[in-house]
Amino acid sequence: MKKLFVLIAAVAVAACNAVQPAQTTYCNPLDMDYAYMVYNSDRNLAYRSGADPAVVEFRGEYYMFVTRSHGYWHSTDLVDWTFIRPKSIWYPQGCNAPAAHNYRDSLLYMTGDPSGAMSILYTDDPKSGVWEAVPAILHDLQDPDLFIDDDGQAYMFWGSSNFYPVRGKKLNMRDRFLVESETFELFNTDSTAHGWERFGENHSDRNIRAYIEGAWMTKHNGRYYMQYGAPGTEFNVYGDGVYVADDPMGPYEYQAHNPVSYKPGGFMNGAGHGSTVLDLDGNYWHFATMSLSAIVNWERRICLYPTFFDEDGIMYCDNEYGDYPHYAPSQKDKKGAFTGWMLLSYDKPVTASSYAEGAAKKAEGFSEANRPVVSLDFMPQNIVDENCKTYWLAQNSDAQEWICIDLEDESDVYALQINYFDHETQFYNKVDGLRQRYVIEGSLDGREWFVLEDRSRSDKDAPNAYIQLEEPKAARYVRYRNVSVSSPYLAISDIRVFGKGRGEAPAQVQGLAAERYDNGKSAYLGWSAVDGAQGYNVRWGIAPDKLYSSWLLYDDNELTLRCLVKGQEYYIQVEAFNANGISQVSETIRLQ
Repeated sequence: MKKLFVLIAAVAVAACNAVQPAQTTYCNPLDMDYAYMVYNSDRNLAYRSGADPAVVEFRGEYYMFVTRSHGYWHSTDLVDWTFIRPKSIWYPQGCNAPAAHNYRDSLLYMTGDPSGAMSILYTDDPKSGVWEAVPAILHDLQDPDLFIDDDGQAYMFWGSSNFYPVRGKKLNMRDRFLVESETFELFNTDSTAHGWERFGENHSDRNIRAYIEGAWMTKHNGRYYMQYGAPGTEFNVYGDGVYVADDPMGPYEYQAHNPVSYKPGGFMNGAGHGSTVLDLDGNYWHFATMSLSAIVNWERRICLYPTFFDEDGIMYCDNEYGDYPHYAPSQKDKKGAFTGWMLLSYDKPVTASSYAEGAAKKAEGFSEANRPVVSLDFMPQNIVDENCKTYWLAQNSDAQEWICIDLEDESDVYALQINYFDHETQFYNKVDGLRQRYVIEGSLDGREWFVLEDRSRSDKDAPNAYIQLEEPKAARYVRYRNVSVSSPYLAISDIRVFGKGRGEAPAQVQGLAAERYDNGKSAYLGWSAVDGAQGYNVRWGIAPDKLYSSWLLYDDNELTLRCLVKGQEYYIQVEAFNANGISQVSETIRLQ
């Protein structure tokens, strides 16, 4: 009988730890086991970060290289990533703003030494973790981008400065990638014409010149699309722009639609310094950097957006509702599309077992002009404020702690996202064995509970856990019940509940008006508030059928856009949304 009990227990544990079925959706920031950074450890600042992703396809699978992560990630579907720790030559403090390139499925190249003096590493088996180094050094490179054209000609592009432009030079890949041309200056930021390239939160800092960084080349239909990040990684307006040329060394022309990747509103902001990869079905995806920037300005996460080239060759990313659930790349009939699952938890009542008193520390690494607003408390209500910089801190981290959201109305829950916060963890480097164990429960009446997700025996490290339910469940209350966490404290930024409410979507937005100013680089938008609206989604673009940019905001019915290009005509429309759905779009207005 004892053996039988042991067998039953073993089966139960195996079931709880079994690999979950492949999710058909994903949610930004991506659910990855981000590394802890080391370059502020002398100041006792411990925080996870994932930034500057270089993603490439190699032999039908995908590899992601991330700044200072002491390794890299592998995936078969662009959503579920497994960490690989190198077993040979690598960078002692991790690569910095890495570059990667697949050369004809024979070798995978990567580089990104933090010193700026670097060899190019290569492997024919990236899963093994074994790499070799090309016996030559390239000098004075920051944020490199290695590109090998179809004819075998290699190029190195680079730039990370608020003074120097993006530059490039030819390399001889047949002779150890030695330099074989002069250096060409390609382009720089231009804040006199490009509003989105101005520094600061909401492009509001006129005293510091914007940074240009993170060059990444994509060749499409014989043309060369050079992407770059600006104006600063710590800001909500961090984005990626693009210049286009008929030759890798230029001359380059600024694309009319810019930035191509831009996410200034919502739960976690920013979509800059990224890379674009073509999947096996011929669809493009853009990976980029999001700004958390609560503990320090370098605290970041990674995001993923479907990317397109329209009939006129205009490159753009679909950043709309960019931190809501979208269909995964594996879903061939609707990959990248918004699921329509709305945010049920925003600003709803919250109760908890406990919370710690005290004031949160202000973020480090900012000038006073750009220092973000941070929480002055650790109240439970912080988990529903759609602000990644605030958080709930429990008094303890044991199984007695819980927190509960009252959705106020019975709703159909489709997915959840649990975003943990690094409150005084004192972890550094890529730490093995981290995990978060908990149970998510639902209830219709607050008395009888049923399980939505059981991770009570999980060994997965998921600091931004995204949970797609196998089927939607009706619930009014959603409760997180802690079991244990590896970190010293139980701290959660936001618990985000997605699904469909049972009520009515908002009415159509009326009264949209706009006034352009600041030499055409800015515009003030306003519209009539809609009863029952949770927030608004603002779209704009260079033509009525090219409204490729968007800004999601909660509560407010006005917005100042400081991201426009001088002399460029724009078109704008707005829609309202709530937990039940999205309104019809407003009329489209022309902004000259």
